[in-house]
Amino acid sequence: MKDFKEKLALVPTKPGSYQMKNKDGIIIYVGKAKNLQRRLRSYFTRTVTGKTRMLVEDIDDFEYIVTSSELESLILEITLIKKYDPKYNILLRDDKTYPYIELTNEKYPIVRMVRNTKRKKIKNHLYGPYPNAAAARKTVNIINRLYPLRKCERLGKELCLYYHIHECLGYCKKNISEEEIESMKKEIITFLKGDSTIVTKRIQEEMEKASNSMNYERALELREMLQDIDTTLKKQKIDLNNNESFDLVNYYQDKNYLSIEIFFIRDGLLFGRHNEIIQTLGNTSDEVLEYLVKFYDKGVILPKMLYVPMEVDDELLAGYFDIKVYKPQKGKLKDLMNLAMDNAKEQLDLQEETLKKDDEERLKAIDELKKLLGVEKVSRMETFDNSHLFGTFYVGGMVVFDEFLPLKDEYRKYKISTEVKDDLSAMREVLYRRYYKVLMENLVKPDLIVMDGGKTQIEVCKEIISSLGLKIPIIGLVKDENHRTNHIMNEDFEILDVPKNSNLFLFLTRIQDEVHRYAITYHRNIKAKGSLASLLDLAPGIGEVRRKELLRKFGSLKKMKEASVEELASVVPKEVAESLFSYLKEI
Repeated sequence: MKDFKEKLALVPTKPGSYQMKNKDGIIIYVGKAKNLQRRLRSYFTRTVTGKTRMLVEDIDDFEYIVTSSELESLILEITLIKKYDPKYNILLRDDKTYPYIELTNEKYPIVRMVRNTKRKKIKNHLYGPYPNAAAARKTVNIINRLYPLRKCERLGKELCLYYHIHECLGYCKKNISEEEIESMKKEIITFLKGDSTIVTKRIQEEMEKASNSMNYERALELREMLQDIDTTLKKQKIDLNNNESFDLVNYYQDKNYLSIEIFFIRDGLLFGRHNEIIQTLGNTSDEVLEYLVKFYDKGVILPKMLYVPMEVDDELLAGYFDIKVYKPQKGKLKDLMNLAMDNAKEQLDLQEETLKKDDEERLKAIDELKKLLGVEKVSRMETFDNSHLFGTFYVGGMVVFDEFLPLKDEYRKYKISTEVKDDLSAMREVLYRRYYKVLMENLVKPDLIVMDGGKTQIEVCKEIISSLGLKIPIIGLVKDENHRTNHIMNEDFEILDVPKNSNLFLFLTRIQDEVHRYAITYHRNIKAKGSLASLLDLAPGIGEVRRKELLRKFGSLKKMKEASVEELASVVPKEVAESLFSYLKEI
């Protein structure tokens, strides 16, 4: 550990943001403080363990920016975190997004389940989040079965099946009054806010009709709907004596782990809860603040009110989010806060031993790898795999791991040139494009490249890395005849002594499995779009927007293949049109 005694003496006691750097000058942690000098001293003058110890051992230098207030320092901290994505800042383990139910505010509305709320128009009605996606789908299904809303994204020219089974009013052909549509919308909104009276009555009437006409299958289906509604609302109802909407946050901390619990309360109903356990650097209030900013930035809609525990700076949160933030100290809200903490503790108790074991095994595997390669540092690892489409058209994938934890935001997909006809050529192209970009854009270089294969793959990687003037260690994961990892080879083609039951072998195999899954999933997703869309997706310079414009202009692959370069250039840029023209002639 370096001695920062003289530099620390010059740090002011004002608020601001600080940035820790490693020996390569890369920012590895960004924090904020009311008192910069006191906070920075704390890293180097006290005994630290866990994640904090790893951070301190990695620090080679630090910088700081003074601000006029703590709110400014929080805004600056979050801005820098988004810009540099430091490895020691909070990594959200749970990267999924929660679904919402959307009722569109159109002339002929639709009810559907959505996840990407950032792209949604504000005027549409959104209800959620629903941590239980199955419950959200079931609710949407109930609404669509009971209310004949529009089912298609765009109005068709003829009446469809939904009209004939009485689940649509035939908006494409029939003249439906605004009053009838508004009446349905009001009932749906009432139901989504937790009052099932009208919907329950409607189902009971339908069930009686079905029973009287001896349609017992329909009657049973309707009875199951009633049971689903009753079960869901019983689980959601909480006794607050109001219909307010807010999120309530609490946590439980034990040693180096912080369990954060969030309750989603909507119109007096507990829509669901979210829990996540993170490794902490020790400053609980700051970590909860950073976590909440990242959580709501991920796509969860920010409520109008937020309830937080006493230790969290409510004024800072209110200033950053521009919402009302409270600290309940008595009554039912305080009881709910205690319940959230109990849930946080229960989740940590359930998972802590597993998390500790996994962290210990990861650290052991990293130490094994460093000794094996004779290097001081192995943190960031990048690995690649290819998959082909229709036997010839190749796609590539890259996954990134840091200390054997996946960095999914940094995964990359590659469309490979149509001239490529074999795996090695495909790999050569992907490697060159990746590391040429690393050089040109001054991106973070990996500490290790993990190749999915043996001598030939390593040779290709060495060739590309050398041609770009880079020096990055390389290993290959060699498979047996059953396509399972058999042994590990270094860049000198030597078999490394890594027992198959070791932590290192296990974690390297996980990386290999993940890159294979990622590449094959990309290939399958393209294939699932259908042959025309698949082939256009692989065309050089053609993304989703250009693909749609081409399809709108030409209508079919046959007409597109018959088009001249000039005709194609009426839709896409000239150089792209020329590439596309050559591409289409080959398929």
